[in-house]
Amino acid sequence: MDKVLYSGNEAIARGAYEAGVKICSAYPGTPSTEIFENLPQYKDSLYCEWAPNEKVAVEVAYGASIAGARSLCAMKHVGLNVAADPMFTAAYNGVNGGMVIVTADDPSMHSSQNEQDNRHYARAAKLPMVEPSDSQECKDFMKEAYKISEMFDAPVLFRTTTRISHSKSLVDLGEREEPEIKPYTRNPQKYMCTPAIAYRNHPKVEKHMAELEEYGNTCCLNKMEIKGHKVGVITASIAYLYAKDVFPEDTSFLKLGLTNPLPMKLIKEFASQVEKLYVIEELDDFMEQQIKAAGIACIGKELTGKLYEYNPQLLKERLFGVKPQAPDLGVAAVSRPPALCPGCPHRGFFYTMSKHKNFIVTGDIGCYTLGGSAPLNAVDSVVCMGGGFTVGMGIAKTLEVTGQTGKKVFGVVGDSTFFHSGMTGAAEIIYNKGNVIPVVLDNSITGMTGHQDNPGSGKTLQGEIAEKLRIEKILSSMGYEYIQIVDPQDLKAMDEAVVNAAKSQVPAAIVVRRPCLLIKGIKHDIGKCVVDSDKCIGCKSCLRVGCPAILVENKKARIDQNQCVGCTVCAQVCPKGAISRKE
Repeated sequence: MDKVLYSGNEAIARGAYEAGVKICSAYPGTPSTEIFENLPQYKDSLYCEWAPNEKVAVEVAYGASIAGARSLCAMKHVGLNVAADPMFTAAYNGVNGGMVIVTADDPSMHSSQNEQDNRHYARAAKLPMVEPSDSQECKDFMKEAYKISEMFDAPVLFRTTTRISHSKSLVDLGEREEPEIKPYTRNPQKYMCTPAIAYRNHPKVEKHMAELEEYGNTCCLNKMEIKGHKVGVITASIAYLYAKDVFPEDTSFLKLGLTNPLPMKLIKEFASQVEKLYVIEELDDFMEQQIKAAGIACIGKELTGKLYEYNPQLLKERLFGVKPQAPDLGVAAVSRPPALCPGCPHRGFFYTMSKHKNFIVTGDIGCYTLGGSAPLNAVDSVVCMGGGFTVGMGIAKTLEVTGQTGKKVFGVVGDSTFFHSGMTGAAEIIYNKGNVIPVVLDNSITGMTGHQDNPGSGKTLQGEIAEKLRIEKILSSMGYEYIQIVDPQDLKAMDEAVVNAAKSQVPAAIVVRRPCLLIKGIKHDIGKCVVDSDKCIGCKSCLRVGCPAILVENKKARIDQNQCVGCTVCAQVCPKGAISRKE
């Protein structure tokens, strides 16, 4: 049997392959993205795709399940908010082929706008939830999750965290199973979710949850490790490995892999064997509340806290008061906040917007969120994907009905976000006569999650050439009459575009188009900008574009030649012409 070093995400992809999965659909989102980036290597055995959004991904996977195939969809934790509608209904309807929904939580919000704990979704939707703690379990538990799905007629939520998704450990590989594809049989009494059918399905869901709890008392995903009777720990996911690092050798563990429903009989049995019981879990007191409600005394969040990602050092300090001794290096670490890359096409747009103090810019989730950071400071709000248009609509309507004039709202989304949830916002603006200019920052790729294709990039996840949807044509079909397509690195044209849009008497929109400089398949015109120190007056105007390649030495601007790509945005803002592009 081969043994390889896999991240959790790679192992999940391998587990889906070995489980005989046929249909896979997802929308990229850190920390889940690499699951689907690792599926095309198995495309001779399965079909995989990037869907326009997470709701679509769940619906595609569920349709495959109805048709009799094992299916997979994956998303980051906030993506499950988008996908919740079909997921809750699928829980009532049940499955045909097994179905697994991967939700990748992000404790400490390494790349997210909140820290929600998606275990609550499992309870709310009445779905089984499986949680691995390392890469080997990611692979093995995936295979078990499909068995659970088919055994209990329900989709399975498969929860990971950033640390599990991206950490690597050794994995034993197995062979692919080829479960029988059940022939599609029409069954509207099971899959047509009318109120009457849902009414009949609800008791079935409750019955399956009771059966799942009983199953959890003896299943292979939950295990007791009895090493002593003084201290016991109930834990799951990556917290299990942290706790193993922190507690003494004679500590007993109940390690749970099936965490919804909780196996209360097994928990009570374990609790009866130890004098002092801890519950160690990241984020919310999901298990602890239920255990205490069952009358079992335990220690948990009053010591460990509900905020942020755990690690062994943090647990040692919170549980036992052992503070880590950091080495004194003699110098303080320099803060390095994230910034738009040198040559980023978004920079020209946000620099332009920063000059217009009567503009309100409602931003969105993507690289362009950084347009709100200093020194650009050009974004007023960021809420969720698609909110760039619709939050802007709410602001504009409020200004209108309260008689506040003199402000113009620009709603901003990226190209991938436009296809994800921006089109409905664009429809909202034009249908309800919003005083909002929708702006799509089209960099030809899904940038923030690592360059995944989308409906506007012309290629599928499996590498096939696809129809390239044109954003301007979609906007035109909605009724936008004045649509400008502009290169953001031409600052004069960019400024004219936003000013003209603001003045337009007909519905206007802007498509800001330049490919991300990091796209490998495009030949980019790359050069270097240099500063003529004799002309430079040290006014620091060039610093206002927020490019990491620009710095000041001896009161004069200097451009780091290792970072500069010759976009010339800094040259266009220099009042003395001291910056030029060197071919």
